Amino acid sequence: METLTSPLLRSARPASQPETVITEAEVRALVALARSRGAQTAAIGSGRDPLARESVRAIADAWERAGGEMARELTWPETAASWLRQATRFAAAEADLWIMHGPPLGWAQMTRRLLWSTPWKPAHTLLTGAVSDRRTLDLVGLHNLPGISGVTRDGDTWHLGPDDHIVTATRT
Repeated sequence: METLTSPLLRSARPASQPETVITEAEVRALVALARSRGAQTAAIGSGRDPLARESVRAIADAWERAGGEMARELTWPETAASWLRQATRFAAAEADLWIMHGPPLGWAQMTRRLLWSTPWKPAHTLLTGAVSDRRTLDLVGLHNLPGISGVTRDGDTWHLGPDDHIVTATRT
């Protein structure tokens, strides 16, 4: 188990770069999962590529149509010196829930910076399918993400349970 000794990854890369455009099933599952947690306000963050930005807009629109309020929409670069400015702004959002989207490497760096430098808590965060891949989560380390939850591209939900075990639930 690697201890988070720095917010910066040394040279890790995810095995593949999944699509960062979100599916309708993901959007529906994210909104339902957020609502099941009693969230009223959400902050959404993602990478800066055009597909990620389009996906964030789809999530925010669906969230607002469901009666939710947006506390913040924020993007971060795939590569940066430290991600400190973006992490500080994201964590400072007055939100009940944080939603994070890809691409994977930028998400991992941003998440490591959030853990390293802010009071952000993974248990108050939902991930889209673009960053729900086990290889991507391993860039941060499951032991660093207690209670984090997410959805798959098919709209199935998952959460990180005890002993860093990923617990999945299928749609009903």
